Amino acid sequence: MTTVFDVANYIISRRGPMSAMKLQKLCYYAQAWSLTWTERELFPEEIEAWANGPVVRSLYAAHRGEYRVEREFAAGNKNALSPEQGALVDSVLAHYGDKDPQWLSDLTHMEAPWKNARAGIPDGSPSETKISKESLLEYYSSL
Repeated sequence: MTTVFDVANYIISRRGPMSAMKLQKLCYYAQAWSLTWTERELFPEEIEAWANGPVVRSLYAAHRGEYRVEREFAAGNKNALSPEQGALVDSVLAHYGDKDPQWLSDLTHMEAPWKNARAGIPDGSPSETKISKESLLEYYSSL
């Protein structure tokens, strides 16, 4: 199975260096649309509902302290994605890839999976609450 690092490396290989926030949001949308279009997860890592939007903690740990991610991750292999998975991520990048990181963050804040996971948590407060794969499938399937 592919990992979030495989997906992140694939995204970086396609779009080049980008902010850590943007990379996190693109991985989130790749997972959401994989669940919706294929009914299979793209990577097994959990996504948490952090104050600035969805974050994969293990990916965050790998780029912590870097505003801009300029390199691929040693833990990942962009070639691990199947042709179908690559095409799916390419579709996500075609739709979201040119968006500003803050725009992507704001979009996640308007959508049910992040909002529901953050229910009862004050704005700006830290959270480790998971965004369930079921909530991603339910919400994005309705769009």
